[in-house]
Amino acid sequence: MRFFIDYDQGDAIQGWIVPDNPLAVSRVVVAVDGRRVAEVGAQIIDPSFKEGGLHSTGQCTFRLTEHEVPGLAGFPRVELYDADTNVLVYRRAPRDGLVMERFLLLNTGIHPETVLQTALFPYFQQCHFGLERLSDEILTSALGCRFVPSAFQSGAITVPRYEGFFTPDLALTAILVQDPHVEMATRMLWLKQQAEAAADPARSWRLGRRAEAALFSAEYDYADPRSLKRYFRMLPEPAYHLLYNPLTRQLGTRMPDDRVNPGNSIVAIEILARVGIVGHRSYFEAFASTLFDRLGIQAPLPVPAPIPAEALALAERLRTVRAVEDMLVFDIAMSDAVTGSLAKGWTA
Repeated sequence: MRFFIDYDQGDAIQGWIVPDNPLAVSRVVVAVDGRRVAEVGAQIIDPSFKEGGLHSTGQCTFRLTEHEVPGLAGFPRVELYDADTNVLVYRRAPRDGLVMERFLLLNTGIHPETVLQTALFPYFQQCHFGLERLSDEILTSALGCRFVPSAFQSGAITVPRYEGFFTPDLALTAILVQDPHVEMATRMLWLKQQAEAAADPARSWRLGRRAEAALFSAEYDYADPRSLKRYFRMLPEPAYHLLYNPLTRQLGTRMPDDRVNPGNSIVAIEILARVGIVGHRSYFEAFASTLFDRLGIQAPLPVPAPIPAEALALAERLRTVRAVEDMLVFDIAMSDAVTGSLAKGWTA
């Protein structure tokens, strides 16, 4: 599914949605203050969609007026969703107090930065979270739609593939780097937590190939040094893929399945240098303070979610495992570079 908004003139909103099914007529759901009020099918045929091979008929453009949505001109808040995927296509909101800028937060951990997302959400007209879970078509539509001047997007996307959508002239970018050992520990514990779902045929499909990694991880005792060393000797490919230099993979490869080699670490460092605001979780307050100041937001800084004691303890054990150092060598170098720079001006 692809989408775009042409205009919002108050009493009329026009845009287009190209559905995954080339024979289907796209439908847009209209919600006002969170309440669904209408579902409208595309009325306008645009031959360019047919000529470009995107749709069989070209009937993809919708135009919402007072006829389709009575009272449209007077609604200060309107949301449009694709009826098939429930993806937010457009949000109208009063501009008072909004940050009139497009902002992308690059998540680097397996858990999203929900604290920052919650704190920043009220200051943007339109938000898309969990970008890494969107299809390539939906993701490029969300990143490429320039009609909305106030947009906040976040996710753990592979940056080289999409960097052209958020160059400095198009959007402000920020990244919060994690301690590599803590992040590996967090991922390993996450795999254990998914073991029950992985063993259930009705739910395992949601994990994809990580189901194998979850079932494998359930068989090992992370608190036992011998079991921990054996864990890394026997890692199946899906688990290795999840744990091996994840930051370098995110910043240095174009596709999630690309192999990571020393050349990718050079690419990752170059891309990290192009990110607008670079922070480290060890200096969370410094990162949040810089971010809020750059966005012009005057509000109390959010408090980071505490790292579970179990993850911190496992991270310390991982620092003693030689195989782990080999698996995180590139990420450790980047993490150390970031913390070294921040240490010159901030206190952790």
